[in-house]
Amino acid sequence: MRLRNIPGADEAIANSPYCIQNPTEHRGAWRQFLGDAPIHIEIGMGKGQFLFQLATLHPEISYIGIERYTSVLLRAVQKMEEQPLPNLHFLCIDAATITEIFAPDEIDRIYLNFSDPWPKDRHAKRRLTSSVYLERYNQILTAEGRLEFKTDNLDLFTFSLEEMEASPYWDLVASTRDLHHNEEMNEGNVMTEYEEKFSSLGNPICKLVATRHI
Repeated sequence: MRLRNIPGADEAIANSPYCIQNPTEHRGAWRQFLGDAPIHIEIGMGKGQFLFQLATLHPEISYIGIERYTSVLLRAVQKMEEQPLPNLHFLCIDAATITEIFAPDEIDRIYLNFSDPWPKDRHAKRRLTSSVYLERYNQILTAEGRLEFKTDNLDLFTFSLEEMEASPYWDLVASTRDLHHNEEMNEGNVMTEYEEKFSSLGNPICKLVATRHI
């Protein structure tokens, strides 16, 4: 999908007080910077609906939304200007650099929601649930940390389950190919923009939950 470039987006993100600039400076000291609270991140946050809801529901948790495209992140920044939340911050970075941003045992939870499926086999390593990324997540999560992944793409979900099961770093806790009809896993579910759209079309939503293998 070709993203529409929004004039001035780069400058707006660079000057926004809600976007953390030079994040590598906080590596190993995020809890001091954000406050002594658990840190949850969403990689590929889009316009931020999911995190806005979570940050409102759980003021005791610090949330960081990661989005690499300024034209997408701008929408979340604009919403934050209308409805500021003290426990929500944004990073405009490529997810491939997360181990340069966060130190070991620094993140308590990672959310991946409706990530780009990168359908061509030659692009498999770019998928956010590939073994390459699973190893990175393992490096930054606490011992009790967990990963939650949702998608409507059945092929991506199958790939993700296979990568998870083959990884020495992860234990699969739960999974479903029809989240909204799984009473246990759907309890307390917060929907993203894509989740609302796809489920309204009748697409089943898949979800998996995994913890680090210690």
